[in-house]
This record gives sequence, C-alpha cells and structure tokens, in this order.
Amino acid sequence: MSSSPGLHQALWQRRYVRGPWPWRATLYLLTGALTGALALVVLLLLAVAGGALAVVLVGLPLLLTLGLSGIPFAALERRRLRLVDPGPLAPVHGEPDGPGPTAWLRTRLREWATWRELGYTLLTAVVLWPVEAVTVGAALTVCGGMIAAPVMLVVSGGEEARVLKLWLVHSYPAAFATLLAGLALLPVFAYPLGVLAAWRATVARALLTDSGAGAQLRELDRSRTRLVDAFEAERRRIERDLHDGAQQRLVALSMTLGLARLEGPPEPLAGLLAKAHGEADTALVEIRELIRGIHPQVLTDRGLGAAVEDVADRSVVPVDVELDLPERLPGAVEGGVYFAVCEALANAAKHSGAERVRVSGRVARGRLVVEVADDGRGGASAGDGTGLQGVSDRLSVLDGRLVLSSPPGGPTVFRLEVPVPAASERP
Repeated sequence: MSSSPGLHQALWQRRYVRGPWPWRATLYLLTGALTGALALVVLLLLAVAGGALAVVLVGLPLLLTLGLSGIPFAALERRRLRLVDPGPLAPVHGEPDGPGPTAWLRTRLREWATWRELGYTLLTAVVLWPVEAVTVGAALTVCGGMIAAPVMLVVSGGEEARVLKLWLVHSYPAAFATLLAGLALLPVFAYPLGVLAAWRATVARALLTDSGAGAQLRELDRSRTRLVDAFEAERRRIERDLHDGAQQRLVALSMTLGLARLEGPPEPLAGLLAKAHGEADTALVEIRELIRGIHPQVLTDRGLGAAVEDVADRSVVPVDVELDLPERLPGAVEGGVYFAVCEALANAAKHSGAERVRVSGRVARGRLVVEVADDGRGGASAGDGTGLQGVSDRLSVLDGRLVLSSPPGGPTVFRLEVPVPAASERP
C-alpha cells in the first residue's frame, strides 16, 4: 500500500520548501481541521437527537443516518487526499443488488467498507482534527504574528507593538527585523507540517481504500466473469461451426443420396442407397440435437423466454411457461438459466411421474428468479446424480444459487436465483 507517494517523496527533496508542497500540506491540514470539526457537530447532533427520539421511533431514521454518515464524509476525504497524495484510490463500495433506494441501503449496510468509513469519521471528529488545528494554528500564529509586526506598529501610531504577547517593538527597524525573522521561520515550520500531513494522508489511505484481500476478491470475480463470457462465446462458436459446416454438409449429402435413389438403380445398390440415406437423416437429426444442446440458436436470436418455450414444446410432459422478462439478459445468465431449466424438465419427465409442469420466472430486486414446479411424486435429491450438481456449480459461477424442495409425495419445486447486472454495467 502506498503511503502518500506525492508528499512523502517531496519531503526528501531539497527543493521541497521552494515548491508547492508546503502550501498544499498546510491547506490539507487546515481543511481537515474544518471538516473534522463539522463532522463532530453533525455526529453529536445525530446521536443526541436520534437517541432521545428513538423511544417514539422518530429517532430511528436519524440513527440510521448516523450509521451511514461515514459514506459522504469519506467521499469528501478522498477528494481532499488529492492535495497531498495523487495516487489513485480503488473503489470500496459495490453496486447495489437492485434498483431503488432500498437496494442501495441494503447493500451499504452489509458492506464492511461502510463501517470502516464510519470509524474513520469518528477518529477524525474526536482525535485527528484537534491535532491538525493545534499544529496549523501554532505555525500560522507564530509566523503570522511576527510578519504582521510592522502593520501592528502602524496601527498603534508608531509607538509600540506587542509581538505574540511576548515582547514589545518600539521602532520600525525592529518591526521589519521581526518580519524577516517570521519569514525565516516559514521553512522551519514547513517540514513539521509536511510530516504531519503525510502521516495524516497515510491514515486516510489505509482506512478509506480497499484492503488487498478485497481487491483480490473483486479481481477474482471479474476474472471469473471473463471466463464465463469466454466459455459462452466458445459454445456459440462451436454451435455456429456445426450449424454452418457439418450440418450443411449432412443436408447436402442427404439430398444427394435422395436424388440418387430417384434414379432407380438396380439391386443391391438401391438398398445400399436407401440405407445410406436413412443413416444420413439419422445423423442429421442427432447433430441438430447436439447443436441444440451446445447452445440453441433460438436462445441467441430471441432470448431466454423463447428458448424455454421451445424446450417446453418438445417436452413429453405438458409444460406451462410464465416468464416475465421485459428485456434481454446477459448471455451468460441466459445460458446458465436455460440449461438449468432443461435439466429440471428432463428430471421431471424421467423420474417424477408428473402430469404437468409449470415454469415461472421474473426479475425482481436485481435478481432473476425462476421456478420449475411439477405435480409428481417428489423425493428428488441433488445427490442422486451429477446433473443437478452440475447445474448448481454453473449457477455458483454466476453468483447464483439453486434451491430444491421435493418432499415425498410432491410437489417438487426447482428454484434458482441469479443476480442480473444493471444495464449500465453490461458489456
């Protein structure tokens, strides 16, 4: 973790005093004292008012605001930090799990970063800003009081001027000598102020930036998402190559064999042609099923709703489909949910003895929720085979989950939930 790379490095350079860093460090400490004092007042007001009114429930929103007050203060501190530390700061807050203020509030209350920022706000309001105020105040008072000696002498009518309430100056030569001494002290105070500002920036960066573990977890999530997208793209490529290559050749072969049979060749060639024609048709059906299993074209062209209706039409058990999907979803989400529904329908047809199956789904609070329910005998278990375990593993890659409810006697409900990124975050 970097500890104030801008100011920290400048402190060790000879031209530090002649550059802008002393002034930036002073401004950083001065604004820190002001914002810290403001934070103390706001926190006290929220705590006192919220605690007093909590008994009548009016204070609960105030206490909630108190818990979230670190978020805007931390945002302001990250901007102030640029005065002495130009290094970039990694984001610490994740995107809400759905639209609206409720989803935002739910996400923020669950994040460790929210409470770390509140702790930083309390530290600033109670400890840090008085240190900054005393240090900057002492430097400005000493140097400013000495530099202002000639002005004070003029104001007093040229008789005498008391400098820092420590000694008297009775003449203009002495007053200007005091002014020069005050200017000479400016570089002396520049280093302590710079050191304090660098330490203060180090504390802010340590508490307001993400930890290495959190950054690694986010990078792991991003890399996992990239792998899922690459996997789906590869599935589409294989499906396209089979559809445009091998399938078209089989179609051409079947047509050629059919034309050859029309010529009416003598036996045994006619029988061999008929057999070859039948084998070509069978291979064509199998490769079409293979293409549909890899990645159905209807899923790519028309989306999840049409793909589920297509597989429902081909099911041996009647299936009612009620999917409320107002827009296309990311390809990885559509693919994962589609194959999960296919597995659930296949299990219902093979093992449940169901007479009817219902597929319903909707997007709510940033999550796609799909249920496959049948009226069969129940008793299904995720440990009975590898199909459901594979579905669960695939959904986990998408940060989703699978819940299976199948008591003896039924019904069996196959429920899956997958987070859906906001439209602005989709590639």
